[in-house]
Amino acid sequence: MAINAYSLAKDGAKQLSTNFKVREFKCKDGSDPIFIDSELVGLLQKIRTHFGKEVNINSGFRTAGWNAKQKNSAKYSQHLYGKAADIWIAGVSVDTLAAYVETLMPNKGGIGRYYTDNFVHVDVRATKSRWVG
Repeated sequence: MAINAYSLAKDGAKQLSTNFKVREFKCKDGSDPIFIDSELVGLLQKIRTHFGKEVNINSGFRTAGWNAKQKNSAKYSQHLYGKAADIWIAGVSVDTLAAYVETLMPNKGGIGRYYTDNFVHVDVRATKSRWVG
């Protein structure tokens, strides 16, 4: 797939898929541009369609400066490249969500389970990585 650059100011309301807009992936520091991998959007849309509920994005794209301020963030986090999102779905457990994502990416991608903060990290890296944060 492809990593695309969008302007929050110009493209924030642009639909990337049936249920996701550019602004949902913005860095929490409010910076522009926003980088988003189209494969990540496709993955999130499959999750949304499967559960039939809103997929909430806690963190999508991150600038290097913002990423450095996050607790336990990886220096070369997939968020820096627009390839990751930290997500949660109301009424769906971390384990249920992570298990479904595993069916979509059994041999690749990152899946991190964060029980304390109740979210799942998903990313579309080429290699397989699994962890509990």
